[in-house]
Amino acid sequence: MKAKNNSSKTGKAVLVLEDGSTFSGHGFGAPKKVSGEIVFSTSMVGYPESLTDPSYKGQILTFTYPLIGNYGVPSYELENGVPRYFESESIKARGLVIHELCKNPFHWASTKTLDEWLKDEDVPGIYGIDTRKLTKKLRVKGVMLGILQVCEEEEEPNLEKLLKEVKTIQDPNATNLVKEVTIKEPVRYEVGANKVAVIIDCGIKHGILRTLLQQGMNVIRVPYDFSAEEILEYKPDGVIISNGPGNPKQCTKTIESVRELVEEDIPIMGICLGTQILALALGGDTYKLKYGHRSQNQSVIDLETKRCYITTQNHGYVTNRDSLKGTGLEVWFMNANDKTVEGVKHKNKPTFAFQWHPEASPGPYDTKFLFDKFLKLAGA
Repeated sequence: MKAKNNSSKTGKAVLVLEDGSTFSGHGFGAPKKVSGEIVFSTSMVGYPESLTDPSYKGQILTFTYPLIGNYGVPSYELENGVPRYFESESIKARGLVIHELCKNPFHWASTKTLDEWLKDEDVPGIYGIDTRKLTKKLRVKGVMLGILQVCEEEEEPNLEKLLKEVKTIQDPNATNLVKEVTIKEPVRYEVGANKVAVIIDCGIKHGILRTLLQQGMNVIRVPYDFSAEEILEYKPDGVIISNGPGNPKQCTKTIESVRELVEEDIPIMGICLGTQILALALGGDTYKLKYGHRSQNQSVIDLETKRCYITTQNHGYVTNRDSLKGTGLEVWFMNANDKTVEGVKHKNKPTFAFQWHPEASPGPYDTKFLFDKFLKLAGA
């Protein structure tokens, strides 16, 4: 992980939203100012995994659970070349918003406090605000752009200036966030298996890598803009389109590659953003949700068996159900709360995708069988 060794002491902090709302509190982590999309997660555990999830790139993350930092931050150790406890090599959220900060964590795996970790990673945080009020506002009005400023000790935030500035900040979803989190060159992960999965890295969580390696597949991780021809040169037994941040329509090269790969009849599995990219590749459409699905307790229903599963989710965009007509895709899973599309599969090809993380990291393992389905299609 990065080590900034930021020794500056933090003081007051303020969160300013584009609608003019302000939330004043105490700063922790790095004393700095950041802007981004303010989102909330109802997860009760898993802040190390959430903060390092590349799908939070461009966003300022709010936890609704009031006590954060209680079990500290674990060490950065590797398993099969992949971090054991983190979902990427660094914090990807631009800032953190919580109600109460635990300054004296207790856990056998803890090596530092949440405050120390954010300082090391040069990420600002605010605590002591009414996160319930903030969350209710985001649920009513939808996610909003905002600015988080953590001041140095004895410094005062300039609210008047921040309220003007928040009107002009750029929406991160208007940029190609996937380009910022994808790898630059292919990476191989070997476990001595005789089957190979190629992962199109749109901002992959390392939990996906860990699961595939544990289940006996070698993995080749390629940049999001690799062509279908470049991917097929690796002779993969299956292809995975990973999760990632932002608007899926920004991933034009990935969409083009997936369109060609589907025609090759190679087994394909999409996860989160991968679902939206698959739909777009085959002529479907996507749209932005009002406040997204970000939690470890999202209920999804298998429309074939009527069975309900509890899943870990982190996405702000979703596939348009009506747009799937003529694409060859059919709806497989549906969200039990808002009835949005949670999973699709192709009627004639070994291709399927879903809007959640079966590897959890953190969360329930209800749907790990989807990895088994992929491995079976890949002949593993």
